Amino acid sequence: MLKRILFLSLLAFSGNVNAQNIDSVTVVTAKWQKQKIAAKTKLITYHFNEKNLFAVNQHIAYIEVNRKGNAPFFALGADEKVLKTTETFGKELNAVAAINGTFFDIKNGGSVDYIKVNGNVVNENKLDKNGNRARHQQAAVVIENGKLNIKKWDGSKNWEQNLTEKDVMNSGPLLIYNQQVEELDTTAFTKLRHPRSAVGIKADGKVILLTVDGRQENSAGMSLPELTKLMKWLGCVSAINLDGGGSTTLWVSSAPENGVVNYPSDNKKWDHQGTRKVANVILLKKKQ
Repeated sequence: MLKRILFLSLLAFSGNVNAQNIDSVTVVTAKWQKQKIAAKTKLITYHFNEKNLFAVNQHIAYIEVNRKGNAPFFALGADEKVLKTTETFGKELNAVAAINGTFFDIKNGGSVDYIKVNGNVVNENKLDKNGNRARHQQAAVVIENGKLNIKKWDGSKNWEQNLTEKDVMNSGPLLIYNQQVEELDTTAFTKLRHPRSAVGIKADGKVILLTVDGRQENSAGMSLPELTKLMKWLGCVSAINLDGGGSTTLWVSSAPENGVVNYPSDNKKWDHQGTRKVANVILLKKKQ
């Protein structure tokens, strides 16, 4: 019944059945595989393998957390210099699940975006030669008392330093904020399809940690406008892009093999082994 209501609402919104509506209905009516991985927490996956989402194959995996009751809490993991795989971060920090975080220096290690973990600044923003911020430094994932939120840069120089939350991770670009779709630039990073990672907050307060695989025949990846549409169709009222490409990894402690549930692209194979070492992650941890 809920899917039918949403289906009718989507049709009414546009007034006609165009390609975008077909894609939105495809997402909403798909028979997503759902598996409980912790209290009030589900792993949800689907492989659109008939070139039926944005006219290509897509593999999507996300974790949905109902933030009520005894649900796991959110935390950040980061290292100032040492790069580790997402699953290594997850195992070392006793997490239920983890997703790769924000952008980092592949050669020298460490985040290129501001990171604060448990009140301690791990990395500062690396600005361009003119002192300007990158698009991925104009929003942040913030966590306080285990609760995750998304915030938008207010234009001030020391914005992130003035945020009161103990955990702060700059990232971006921001896709949706308080129900408003954000304007994106027209760079190749935005327009081309790549593996993507994102965080979204739904209208009912649920949080999703999402990966879209890419650079594979089985999954093309998404442009940022396509990712924005997907997050909106999944019910997000705020959403932020994380580092993607070869970094895109979703790890679950209870999953088989190495715990990776998506298909990372770094080894150019359709398996769970092609994970890239990263500088930081977003974690889900069980309450004690």
